[in-house]
Amino acid sequence: MEPRRNAFEQPIGAPVPGWNGAQAPGGEPLAGQYCRIERVDVERHAADLYEAYSSAADGRDWTYLNVGPFGSLAAYREHLTRAAASADPLHHAVIDLATGKAIGTLALMRIDRTNGVIEVGHVTYSPRLKRTRIATEAMFLLLQHVFDDLGYRRFEWKCDSLNGPSRNAALRYGFTFEGIFRQAIVYHERNRDTAWFSIIDSEWPALRPSYTQWLDTGNFDAQAQQKERLVDLIARQRAEASKASASA
Repeated sequence: MEPRRNAFEQPIGAPVPGWNGAQAPGGEPLAGQYCRIERVDVERHAADLYEAYSSAADGRDWTYLNVGPFGSLAAYREHLTRAAASADPLHHAVIDLATGKAIGTLALMRIDRTNGVIEVGHVTYSPRLKRTRIATEAMFLLLQHVFDDLGYRRFEWKCDSLNGPSRNAALRYGFTFEGIFRQAIVYHERNRDTAWFSIIDSEWPALRPSYTQWLDTGNFDAQAQQKERLVDLIARQRAEASKASASA
């Protein structure tokens, strides 16, 4: 599609009529079928989170994070105290509804209400959360909240370009890879080239039903194994949306 042009015949971006910015994330919990997301609280969450992270066999889960690993509950409480006091990033705990325990954290950050841009970051999943329905539902709850409730136009995911699992997770969740920012950060006395991914608001309507279908209990067999993969459901929805757009 040809871009619009101004009076000087210069190409300009698509109009965003009536845009007044997005809303600030609030403190309300987000509840799903399998989990609840709520702002981190040291007294409610620190012991559960430390126990969940300590169930890992080694410290590899902290390689691409700028904190951790933590050798004691006291050290972790100190970290979580700082996280709980932060206004941006806004750190959240992921609560397993089956046990009532916190098993991981993530954050909404770089909150730009004026332009409607927000990022998910500090994703710290314990072994009890990784590769579970809860992990996917936590991302779905954030996506739904950011786009449907708060009115953001862009949801970002960034990670160390060498962090293969994080890059794969972003693609599985429906984010689009946008490129590498070279020498973006120095952490742990080493360079980080940052991989950028995003989902924009026009893509969310095709993603939403894919998540809903994947999370449905009917998509899992008696051994809790998925029948259809999220990535396949997203690809099918995108193909259908593209076909409908082309024929409109």
